[in-house]
Amino acid sequence: MALTPSTMLPLGTKAPDFSLRDTVSGRTVTLADFDKSPALLVMFICNHCPFVKHVADELAQLGRDYGAKGAAIVAISSNDVKSHPNDGPEPMAAEARERGYTFPYLFDATQEVAKAYHAACTPDFYVFDGARKLVYRGQLDASRPDSGIPVTGADLRAALDAVLAGKPVAAEQRPSIGCNIKWTAGLEPEYFGTPAKA
Repeated sequence: MALTPSTMLPLGTKAPDFSLRDTVSGRTVTLADFDKSPALLVMFICNHCPFVKHVADELAQLGRDYGAKGAAIVAISSNDVKSHPNDGPEPMAAEARERGYTFPYLFDATQEVAKAYHAACTPDFYVFDGARKLVYRGQLDASRPDSGIPVTGADLRAALDAVLAGKPVAAEQRPSIGCNIKWTAGLEPEYFGTPAKA
């Protein structure tokens, strides 16, 4: 696999709009659906990536914990399903049910949403405040597959806690690391270039 870090989109960036189908409910979910939420977490994940599998249970728990606190949470898969069919809508819906995801799991068929967010890897995390300005981007925590470090979600949880409490998010933010997003051949974004095959 290709180890790929977050692009670290500039803090203060306005949340790019999206309108994507939730693979579980079948309904269309848009950025505007979350207008009343004081915090928004956007996660780029997928089914097959070992980095996502490593943290999937924590993502499910995080969804339960912070959904109950009023944060809006959405997960998006943007991988090319021709090369990675297990990342398509039907397997995504099955994964969401099996993992107990309580947040929408959206399919970005054109990959345009991933490009708008400058997403580069799975998992890739973005936290926006009530004004939908970017206040955190980076890792879930310091754990990686086979690192021996427990998965706690510490970095992401601290960012969400700060936003929900109306406090500033820590300025020191470390990139997420994961598998590169599987771009459709010839459609790789300029900010990322052509990824290595995984």
